[in-house]
Amino acid sequence: MKLAALLTSAGINTAVSVVLFSLYSVLRKQPSFVNVYFGAKIAQVRSRQQDAFHFDRFVPSPSWILKAWETSDEEICATGGLDAVVFVRMIVFSFRIFSIAAIVCNFLVLPLNYFGKEMQRHQIPAETLEVFTIANVEEGSRWLWAHCLALYLVSCCSCFLLYLEYKSISRMRLAYFTSSVSNPSYFTVLVRAIPWSREESYSGTVKRFFTNFYASSFLSHQIVYRSGSVQKLVTDAGKVCKMLKLTPREPHIGSNSMRCGLCGTTASFSMVPMDEEGDKGRSDFGGSDLRKKESAAALVFFRNRYAALVASQSLQSRNPMSWVTNLSPEPGDMYWSNICVPYRLLWIRKVAILVASMALVAFFIVPVSLTQGLVHLDKLQKTFPFLKGVLKRKAMSQLATGYLPSVVLIIFMYMVPPIMLLFSTLEGSTSRSGRKRSASIKVLCFFIWNVFFGNILSGSVIERFSKIFKDVNYLLATAVPSTATFFMTYVLTSGWASLSCELMQPFGLLCNLFYIFILRNKDVTTYGTLTFPYHTEVPRILLFGLFGFVYSTLSPLILPFLLVYFSLAYLVYRNQILNVYVTKYQTGGTYWPIVHNATIFSMVLMQVIAMAVFGLKKSTVASSFVIPLIILTLLFNEYCRQRFQPLFKQIPAQILIEMDRQDEQNGKMKEIHQKLTTAYTQFKSNSRTLGDPMPPNHNNCRLEDLEINPGKSPIHHLSS
Repeated sequence: MKLAALLTSAGINTAVSVVLFSLYSVLRKQPSFVNVYFGAKIAQVRSRQQDAFHFDRFVPSPSWILKAWETSDEEICATGGLDAVVFVRMIVFSFRIFSIAAIVCNFLVLPLNYFGKEMQRHQIPAETLEVFTIANVEEGSRWLWAHCLALYLVSCCSCFLLYLEYKSISRMRLAYFTSSVSNPSYFTVLVRAIPWSREESYSGTVKRFFTNFYASSFLSHQIVYRSGSVQKLVTDAGKVCKMLKLTPREPHIGSNSMRCGLCGTTASFSMVPMDEEGDKGRSDFGGSDLRKKESAAALVFFRNRYAALVASQSLQSRNPMSWVTNLSPEPGDMYWSNICVPYRLLWIRKVAILVASMALVAFFIVPVSLTQGLVHLDKLQKTFPFLKGVLKRKAMSQLATGYLPSVVLIIFMYMVPPIMLLFSTLEGSTSRSGRKRSASIKVLCFFIWNVFFGNILSGSVIERFSKIFKDVNYLLATAVPSTATFFMTYVLTSGWASLSCELMQPFGLLCNLFYIFILRNKDVTTYGTLTFPYHTEVPRILLFGLFGFVYSTLSPLILPFLLVYFSLAYLVYRNQILNVYVTKYQTGGTYWPIVHNATIFSMVLMQVIAMAVFGLKKSTVASSFVIPLIILTLLFNEYCRQRFQPLFKQIPAQILIEMDRQDEQNGKMKEIHQKLTTAYTQFKSNSRTLGDPMPPNHNNCRLEDLEINPGKSPIHHLSS
């Protein structure tokens, strides 16, 4: 690929990003789309929309950029929780380390790569991108020491910054524990695999067991029922009924009907009056039905936090497959349907999901090979001779090599996160956050294998299939630098353009138009809300970090494009956290160990590939000097694993004991015990909708009863 093709891709993606960013700054001012771009604030604010015309609504403005830039981490934490802060810190860490790498490598390594061989020079746009990589350096060149020095600098700075971030986020997590005084999950233990008895129900078995062995600390218990799907249907039906009830009706005398926007008739369906008062307090199932639907799982409440911690970490019986205990997730984080899954079947599900994930990886080898075929035009023309006439045109060849490969791959990649989220659900996670974390790891592994290694291997297949399994070092040393050009275009297309789509929220716009023009419903409080897609965005950021580490010394030309991406991501995601996504539960920053492990993997992979490249270039001394760096990196990872990782797996007993003593001294323990009985509600007669306020620990803003003045956009009030 020539530099002109890369510039073509950069120009196309820059133009697309500018257009979409400008369009977003206009659409966010329209009253009709306030629920799409300000869903997080509408969840706390009851607003009255005014459709009065105002000229400022149709003029692009950078006000949202300034707001996202000026927002502090404390405001981000108050809005999105500690998980949102961890996500933003991940972007900040990536920007810092690749800023250092860009300065070191582009001023030290890039000139050595370009002048590495004696060859005929062309104008810069006509040069192939391979001349800017380490592949252009002669064998046995003494300048390879500069690459080794750059490798040491990047690795040492990365470890130093990674340690500072891990230490800072660990402090934030400890502060999160101490600030969550009223968190009912600290008093609650989730018990699964309860032994079945003919003489008594599961409820009686649980009460007898914990009264016998935890008599001094046992408070009460709550059985989990096998009715997750039924309850979901009831909840969804309640939301639909409320939406239809609040939909504006056409004035028809003597008729209680509503106009349907789909067919245009005036009496499409009748409105049945809802007796909300009569439904309050009514259970969805009768007592006998609930008895039959008891599952072998229960929530056990203890009198203090320390007792719950001890019970959750203890082996309860001689059989490890019965009376399995863990600290319960937060009430809003509970995934009730998976709690009912028999514990003995979980390992079978995990094996089945592992096999399914491997099959999915094998299936995606086809589109990955197709994208690499577009990068190698000469080999593609040999396979498909009828394309020679089309690809001889300069503009078409630049478009095909610089833009289409990454677009094709991105289209296929959009299918992966939903599938992995489904796989994580089937595994049996008992919390929604655990399901997303598991999906994040699966998506990240999929991206690393299919996007990175898949493209490297498929590119090598095209050139030399017979030598793939004979010499792995030779494969890494030759294939990785040659695929740097593809990953540059991938950063442009999947990075810059995807951020524009994240701002625009195309799915939310389509749903909004469907509500307005098809269902004729203009009440934004009946629309759904979105939670932050960590399982999609965390792997994407870490994948770009992998590209930056691997190619920092091999092809440093990719670093400026990554810096632009991380700069835009910092602004875009902060804006989305503040305005779009609603925080329904928190995990206390448990995504950071995933970030740390992925970063260590990327660093070690960078060092191994550099060692192989130095060996291929016949610089054995430089290659051998990389070995101590790999060992030191692994030792640093082990130290962080021992020093910080336990804080992200368990809650320190010292903190819980201090909280228990403080509550007992203040006389708050009795009040907490009373609230525990209603904290975990599996059956809800009236589910919370978008207009209901969020729990006070999720947001400290007070925007109740905000009214929009005529002649001004509601965005002016919501964003101020």
